[in-house]
Amino acid sequence: MESNQMQRKRYTEQQIVRILGEAEAGVTVEELTRKYGVSRNTIYRWRSKYGGLEVSDVRRMKQLEEENRRLKKIVADLTLEIDAVKHVLKKKW
Repeated sequence: MESNQMQRKRYTEQQIVRILGEAEAGVTVEELTRKYGVSRNTIYRWRSKYGGLEVSDVRRMKQLEEENRRLKKIVADLTLEIDAVKHVLKKKW
């Protein structure tokens, strides 16, 4: 079954930063949209999110997001444990 919709491509953050680097080097938005099969709005959205970042910055941002996710999980688990202990202590008194 053939779809009328275009196949969506998914670019990594590193690829996006490299594409935006091409724009900073003088490649026009029109050329980028043709070359990578994305819309003008996508380029502008990427620019607002990743503009001015280097690939190393994106890697560091990903590491920080992962660390933040892990720490939030730890806090949630500890909160559940504290609530369970409070519940048990209430019953003992």
